[in-house]
Amino acid sequence: MNNSEQLSASTIESASQQLKALEQQINRAVVGQHKVVRELIVALVAGGHVLIEGVPGLGKTLLAQALSKATDSKFSRIQFTPDLMPNDVTGHAMYDMKTQQFHIRRGPVFCNFLLADEINRAPAKTQSALLEVMQEHQATIEGRAITLDAPFMVLATQNPIEHEGTYPLPEAQLDRFLIKTHIDYPPAEEEQQIVQLITGNQVGDRLDVSSVDSLLSGEQILHLQKIATTLTVDQQVVDYAVRLVRATRDWSGVQIGAGPRGSIALIRAARAQALCQGNDFVTPDNIKSVAIPVLRHRIQLDAELRIEDYRPDDIVSDILANIDAPRQ
Repeated sequence: MNNSEQLSASTIESASQQLKALEQQINRAVVGQHKVVRELIVALVAGGHVLIEGVPGLGKTLLAQALSKATDSKFSRIQFTPDLMPNDVTGHAMYDMKTQQFHIRRGPVFCNFLLADEINRAPAKTQSALLEVMQEHQATIEGRAITLDAPFMVLATQNPIEHEGTYPLPEAQLDRFLIKTHIDYPPAEEEQQIVQLITGNQVGDRLDVSSVDSLLSGEQILHLQKIATTLTVDQQVVDYAVRLVRATRDWSGVQIGAGPRGSIALIRAARAQALCQGNDFVTPDNIKSVAIPVLRHRIQLDAELRIEDYRPDDIVSDILANIDAPRQ
């Protein structure tokens, strides 16, 4: 499939229905976090990585496991700690006494969905190893570059940086995440539902994704990703996305704005959002709907705004309100 092909309405509709069914399956296990689940699916269709921020115990690991089961994919989890080494992520060479040869032992990154838990607790060298995996979809072990199987997606969780023992991620690594999503405390009614679900006929608090059915294969995910790349994006919509991103660089109170990768991410995420909605073209509203999760981690505020408790979300909202969108 290439960009010159015209997709039939039935193909778009079928893809949209598959994605809606996937979302419903994940919501069976993850109660109440509908916005987070939708943003996760958008990133999956766009072929990007997701940074999930929230305090411990809100279901970040459950979210990743539910996605993995719903897509019948290989799942790995790495708990990031200050003593985690690059080889613990990528793998290493082992000497076999019987054959008197070295063999490559592949690390946990060789999977389809990698949960990098509490990523902002790891040292710089380990962050660098993960950065290569995220950007190049390969891991270097003993000087040998080994390509990862597709699809591949990193779901990284981080605790708020004001928590003890956490450190801000490097800007270069933050920029590699297509989306940053926030997972927050659930409302009282949903929390009651979670408690009943976890404590009913179950010993301990082990994460349970037994209610999730496997719907999609890896090949089907790759097909959906290819379909998304063929959706039409009018030049005016591209111009709108670029104007939004460029506005972040000159906006009052912004120390560092989003780079060109932000504009690219906006279009990629908007295409995925349009496909989820069953459309064969991207609208300005698609751009608006993904602007905050795509741009919030690419903006750094100056000290004065941080003192006044401004957030990057507020800046993106202001920009959306002040930059004219093309007429649909």
